[in-house]
Amino acid sequence: MTTATSSIKTTCPRDCYDACGIIVNKRSGMIANVLGDPDHHITRGALCGKCAIAYNGSWRDPALRLSTPLKRIGPKGRGEFEPISWHDALEEIATRLKTVVTQGRARGILHTHYTGTVGLLGGAFPNRFFNRIGATEVDPDTVCNKAGHMALELVFGNSLDGFDPRTARDSRAILIWGANPSHSAPHQDKFWLKEARDHGAKIIVVDPIGHDTARGADIHLKLRPGSDAALAFALLHVLIARGLVDKDFLAAHTIGWEELVPAIQSMSPERAEELCGVARHLIEQAALAYGHGPSLLWLGQGAQRQPQGGNVFRAVSALVAFTGNLGKKGAGFCYMNGSNGRGIDMAMVTEPSLARAGTGSVSHMDLSATLDDKEQALVFINWNNNPAASSPGQRRLRHALERDDLFHVAIDLFHTDTTAYADIVLPAASFLEFNDLVLPYFDLTLSAQVKAIDPPGEALPNSEIFRRLAAAMGFKEPELFESDDALIERLIAQTPYPGSFADLARAGTVSLFPEPRVQFADFTFATPSGKIELASGRAVELGLPRTPLPDADPPPAQGSIRILSPASLWLMNSSYGNDKVIRRRLGPPTIMLHPDDAAASGFADGDPILLVNENGQLALTVTLSDAAQPGMGIVHKGRWPGASAGDANVNVLVSAAKSDMAQSTAVHGTEVRLLRPGAP
Repeated sequence: MTTATSSIKTTCPRDCYDACGIIVNKRSGMIANVLGDPDHHITRGALCGKCAIAYNGSWRDPALRLSTPLKRIGPKGRGEFEPISWHDALEEIATRLKTVVTQGRARGILHTHYTGTVGLLGGAFPNRFFNRIGATEVDPDTVCNKAGHMALELVFGNSLDGFDPRTARDSRAILIWGANPSHSAPHQDKFWLKEARDHGAKIIVVDPIGHDTARGADIHLKLRPGSDAALAFALLHVLIARGLVDKDFLAAHTIGWEELVPAIQSMSPERAEELCGVARHLIEQAALAYGHGPSLLWLGQGAQRQPQGGNVFRAVSALVAFTGNLGKKGAGFCYMNGSNGRGIDMAMVTEPSLARAGTGSVSHMDLSATLDDKEQALVFINWNNNPAASSPGQRRLRHALERDDLFHVAIDLFHTDTTAYADIVLPAASFLEFNDLVLPYFDLTLSAQVKAIDPPGEALPNSEIFRRLAAAMGFKEPELFESDDALIERLIAQTPYPGSFADLARAGTVSLFPEPRVQFADFTFATPSGKIELASGRAVELGLPRTPLPDADPPPAQGSIRILSPASLWLMNSSYGNDKVIRRRLGPPTIMLHPDDAAASGFADGDPILLVNENGQLALTVTLSDAAQPGMGIVHKGRWPGASAGDANVNVLVSAAKSDMAQSTAVHGTEVRLLRPGAP
C-alpha cells in the first residue's frame, strides 16, 4: 500500500530578522517533519537550531498544546483548570466585559500582546475588537524598541523604512550597532554578512558583548555599556579630522549639524578611550572604514534598551548624515522595515476607526503597577505574549496577577507562567494551522504563512477567537467579522505583487521590487523641516535636549555590576521555553562573568551565585568568558520562571525604570550585587 505524501511551503512568523521559508512534509495527512525551504533566499534549506527543534518538538506535541477552553478551579498561580465549552467561555468573558463597558469603565480593560507571531492577522487582527470596546492597550513596543523608533522619527521622520539588504553588494562597510545576528538573525549572519564581505565590505560591530558576530567582524568596538553616544561622537570627531564629512549633503538635507560640532570636537578618540574602554586606534579604523563608504548602518534594538537609549540613537544617526550615507546604492540605515514600504497600511488590519470612544494606552513599564491598582485594572487579557516571564517588575506583576477581583483571560498555544493565573484560558492555533501573511522586518519581501494541518482539538486562530467574542458581545460592525481569506486578499492587493494568496502560497516568498531600493532616494523626510533634523525643536517640546549629547552612563555603583540580558541562542524571547530538548541545550541558568570580575569577587567557573538588588534576587551558576567585560555580566533572557530555580528569571531583577524616550524599557541599565548563596 502506497503512503500519500505531500509538501507545503510556509513561513516562520517568529520575531526574527530572517523570516525563514519552511517546507512542511506530510505523510498520510499528518506532519512528518518541518524543514527549511531550500529555495528560500535566506533559509537555503536549513532552519536555525531552535526553530528546527521546537517545530519538530513542542509545537507538535499534543501533550503540551492547549486544545480546549479552560476555566480556573484553584487559586491563581496554581494552574488548576477544568475544560469548558467555547460557548460557556465566550459567554462568561462577554458578560464580564459588558458589565465593565456598561459602567463606563472600558479603559479598565487592559490587553497586552507582542510578537508571539508577527503574522499580520495573528499579530494584529484582535486589535479591531479592543478598538471597538475602547480598551487600554499596553503599548507593546515599550517593552522592546520604542525609544529607538521615537529617536529615528525625530531625526529622519521615519523609523520603519530602512535600507534594502540587497544593496549590501554595493557597500564598502557595514556597521552593526547593538545587534547580535549570530543569535537574532542567524541566516543573515551566516549568508548575508558573508556575501557582503565577499563583495568587499568591511564588517564593524559595536557591542559590549563579544558574541560570535563580533568575534568574526573585521573590527569590534567592545564599548562599556551605556557609552554608545560618546563613542558615536568620537567617530564623528575622526570623520571631521580626516575630511570624510559630506558638507554638500549636510547643507542640502540637514538642519542643526553645526550645533553638534563643539561637542564633536571635544570628544577626541583619546577621551572616548577613557569613557568607552575602546582603544583609540580601533575608533579611528572604524571611522575611516565607515566614512569611506558607501556604508550601511544596522541599528540593533539592544542599543536603545538602556537609560539613555533615545539619545544613543540620535547620536548614532548623525553618522549617517555627516557622511551622506543616504539616497544612493550601498548606503543607508535599518532599524526595521515596516509594512508601508511594501504598500500595506496596517490600519486595514487593526481598523482604528472602530474606536469611536477612543482607547487608552499605558507603557509596559507601568504594567505591574497598573494591574496592582484595583481602580485602573478590572479585566486583563493577554495574547501573543507571556508577561509573567517577559515583563519587568516580575515580583510585583505576579503579585498583581493573584488578584481575585482581576478577571484574567489568557490566549495561548501552551500553558505558560502567565496562563497559570488566568480565570479563562483560550487555546490558540499555531502558524502551521491557519493562513496569514508575513512581512519580514529586514528583507523587503512578502511571504505566505500557509495552513498545513488542522489545529489540535478546539483550538482556533486569534482572528476567529475574536470574531466569536465580538458575536458574543452582540456587536454588528462588519469589520469585526471579516474573514481571513477576504482580508488577506485585500492586503495583497495593496502590494506590488500581482497574484493571489494561492499564487503566493505556491511561491512561498516573493521579492516585491526587481532591483534593490535606494533608501530616501528623493531626500524627502517626514520631519517639520522636511530635512534630517540633527537639532530638533520637537525634541525640546518633549523635554529632551535639542541635540544629542556625547554622554556615557556612570560606572556601576561600588560593589555592583551591570547586567545585560540579550537574546539566547536557544530561545525566541520566551518562546520555546517549554521544549524539553531546548531546555537540555540551555542547561542550568547562568551568569557569564569576565574572569577578572570573578577573581575579584572570589568566584570560579561553575560556582553557585546569587544576584541581588532592590527588585529581587536570582540564583544562577557562574560561567567565565571574555565575551563579557569587567563590570558587566551577561544573563540571557527568555527562560520560563516556572522551569527555573527560585521560580524566577532575569526579569525579577529588572525594574520598571524607563529610558529617556517613549516610556520605553531601560532593561540594560540593571545593576546587581554578586553574593554567595547563604551569605548575610
